[in-house]
Amino acid sequence: MPYRLRDLLAKNRAWAEDVEHQRPGFFTGLLKQQAPQYLWIGCADSRVPANEILGLLPGDVFVHRNVANVVVHSDLNALSVMQYAIDQLHVRHIMVVGHYGCGGVTAALKGLRIGIADNWLRHVQDVRNKHRAWLDGLAGDTERLEALCELNVLEQSLNVCETTVVQDAWARGQSVVVHGWVYGLHNGLLEDLEMTVRGPGEVQPAYERSLAGLKARRAAGVASPSAD
Repeated sequence: MPYRLRDLLAKNRAWAEDVEHQRPGFFTGLLKQQAPQYLWIGCADSRVPANEILGLLPGDVFVHRNVANVVVHSDLNALSVMQYAIDQLHVRHIMVVGHYGCGGVTAALKGLRIGIADNWLRHVQDVRNKHRAWLDGLAGDTERLEALCELNVLEQSLNVCETTVVQDAWARGQSVVVHGWVYGLHNGLLEDLEMTVRGPGEVQPAYERSLAGLKARRAAGVASPSAD
């Protein structure tokens, strides 16, 4: 049953009191500085809360979320978040995190019309089309959906690496590592897709290695099962 708004405010007060009890001075400390080491680029899905999944507190993770965890080179929102996180907060790790059972990826895979988001999801359809021959060879819609969720993480991680923001950080010697992960709604676990990039010379080799590993796992039937 949905909470009433007054219930949410009461839960907020209880949460704040509990945090302050466990860590006296926590909130006044947050006022003084924001120094996260991580930027999480994930899906807006309400079932995928970054801080809770990582077991971290407010202030530990800078977060950008949108439908289907897409990174587009013309998206000034995402670029602004990345630049602030890298240039001002000096985050050391960027995690692009998709999740199995993603509604946006499902719509892109099946060509479903869901509204204004159709235009946004064309980017995921581009991923589908790029890998269509391989996806069509998989056994069943469930496996194709899981695979496209993983492929979308790889492609969006690649996009992050190719932004001017990240390229400029690497050019000046700043340590920024890009990671591609996927989250299982069915078990609460994060899976490292081994798309890990520490500099411009690693981008394409990391992408090709991760893509080959993804396809090998699917061929061997050891990929994570879907939540749905």
